[in-house]
Amino acid sequence: MSMNNNQRWMGGVVLLGGGVLLAALLLKGKEEIHQQAHEQVPHPVEQARLKDQQDQVSSDAVHLEALTVDVNTEKRLLEEQRRAREKAVAEQDAKSAEFLRMQQQAEAAAAQKAAEEYAAMNARRESRQQSSDNIPPELVNDAKAKAGAATNTAQMTAEQKAAEQKKLQQQKLQTEAARNKQAEAQKQKLAAEKQRKAQEQAKVQEQAKEKEQAAAKAKAQEQAKVKAQEQAKAKAQEQAKADAERQRKAADEKKQKAEQDQKKAEAEKARNMLENGDKQWMVQVALAANQANADALASKLRAKGYKVTQSQTSKGVRIMVGPSKDRNTADGIRKKINGDDSLNMKSAWVIDWVPLDQR
Repeated sequence: MSMNNNQRWMGGVVLLGGGVLLAALLLKGKEEIHQQAHEQVPHPVEQARLKDQQDQVSSDAVHLEALTVDVNTEKRLLEEQRRAREKAVAEQDAKSAEFLRMQQQAEAAAAQKAAEEYAAMNARRESRQQSSDNIPPELVNDAKAKAGAATNTAQMTAEQKAAEQKKLQQQKLQTEAARNKQAEAQKQKLAAEKQRKAQEQAKVQEQAKEKEQAAAKAKAQEQAKVKAQEQAKAKAQEQAKADAERQRKAADEKKQKAEQDQKKAEAEKARNMLENGDKQWMVQVALAANQANADALASKLRAKGYKVTQSQTSKGVRIMVGPSKDRNTADGIRKKINGDDSLNMKSAWVIDWVPLDQR
């Protein structure tokens, strides 16, 4: 009887050990299947990273092209990039969510299958335990604890993977938000830089325009100054010419007046001498047709040292030399004048001159 109990006890131990070994093999196989599925299908995080790289390359290419267009075109391209990026992120999120759902379903199915297998194993084990009452309770409890630990481990592994997927999804969303924020900041920076360059260019053009206007104004002022100087110079020249002409006319008038005064004084003196003195003998040299000829003859006679007297008559201007104290003196003067070839006056004669008002 004791022999049968020992055999039963050993058989129960072998069954429990085989159950534990079978559970370990099932868990290992499920992990290998899960790993192969992950190797065949790219990880969502890796797919997102590759997609982000492609989006970044496309964004950089579009960004380089946008530098050559104006602000409106750049805004339109950036808006298209943002919509394309949002669409790609939404598609990637949908794919990731679908893959996560399928993975969770597969893991749940595997966990349920493992739980069912464990339940079946436990049912068989309990039936065996009921058939062998001599199996120690410690071994039975140990086998149950190991089976429960395996089930808990499978469940924890599925939950950890789900939490990891959720964490990776959140990190991806945060990375995408940071990238969008960086792209928006870069867009604002480019717009600000373009606006600054436009303002600087407008300022340079305004300064050049002001400089050109100042140069034109300075040139106009210089030309006006030169013109004013030329006008002032011309006016001064005209004034000087007018002053010179007035001075010349004044000098001529003064000279004519002086000559007239001299002639008048000489005539007055001769008349006074003839009327009031006793010297009545004159030498008449010529009878000039006009005053100019009379003045020319008088100048020649005065140059020789003769005292010349002019007297206006109805036939012309009488040119006389004298008076002399007596006739002989006057006749000597006549001969001297007739004999002077430089004077060319051959018709001089002596007259007893009496003023017309006394004849």
